[in-house]
Amino acid sequence: MIDFQADTVFNLGPADAEDAAKLLEPMLIDDEHVFAAFKSVRDQVIFTNRRLIAINVKGVTGTSKDFTSLPYSKIQAFSVETAGLLDFDSEMILWFAGLGQVTFQFTSRFDIKGFNKLIGKYVL
Repeated sequence: MIDFQADTVFNLGPADAEDAAKLLEPMLIDDEHVFAAFKSVRDQVIFTNRRLIAINVKGVTGTSKDFTSLPYSKIQAFSVETAGLLDFDSEMILWFAGLGQVTFQFTSRFDIKGFNKLIGKYVL
């Protein structure tokens, strides 16, 4: 499992949402669908309409994976930081009840304001 207590920062770039949906298909509940997917070097974070799922790839071969589900119903607060003139990364911080803060840093020019609206739709 990912150690969320260690002020984890996920440095994420865009990933294919359809590929993510295929990967998670056996785990998704009725009427749950993937709306965004991001990846770091090996790990992934996938956002559905009900939760976010952090996938931690383990081992040298990467065949073992840990899937951690974080339901939106446990989010107590969230914030976003837009990219600056010289800083192209944007950031989203989510505070989960019983877990604490999880920080996601999105690389490149990412529409963090639009994503904030999507997350708000599911959290609020």
